Amino acid sequence: MFLNTVGIDAVPKALDELMAVDELMQRSRGFRGLLENPLFTAEERTKILKEVSGGLKLSATTVRFIHYLSEQIMAHTLPDVIRIVTALYLEKKKRAKATVVTPVDTNRKYDNTLRVSLKKLTGRDVDIEYVVDPSLLGGLLVKVGSTMYDSSIKGQLRLLKDDLIKR
Repeated sequence: MFLNTVGIDAVPKALDELMAVDELMQRSRGFRGLLENPLFTAEERTKILKEVSGGLKLSATTVRFIHYLSEQIMAHTLPDVIRIVTALYLEKKKRAKATVVTPVDTNRKYDNTLRVSLKKLTGRDVDIEYVVDPSLLGGLLVKVGSTMYDSSIKGQLRLLKDDLIKR
């Protein structure tokens, strides 16, 4: 419903707006309560959402959608909505999202090489998000959708341990 209402080209901006609302819900118990508590009236919700929308620079469509979720007592599902809308958007655009975990912050020197390799593996253009995890000993861990590619030393040691246990 959200994709059809917003339009495919406006989805990235709308997702940013939804993430801003979700972040505010996580930071403010009062705002979260307003959206989730059925004791608040539609007028009270509308008034507060108008005030918040000005500060967050939300589009009218996003405000209506948040109001709809709130009226249906479904505001708590906003993180799931964001995840699903993102997945549907990437599917429609023939794109994929990859999360690359490295032990240290990279200078993105190999970003293009990694992007080309992942495109060969997935058959889609790939958006890359980098995460630093010092617990990795070296190498990297790449997650694209539900597929995990583990070239970390920690992962290789785990495979070696499993292999030795099987023998």
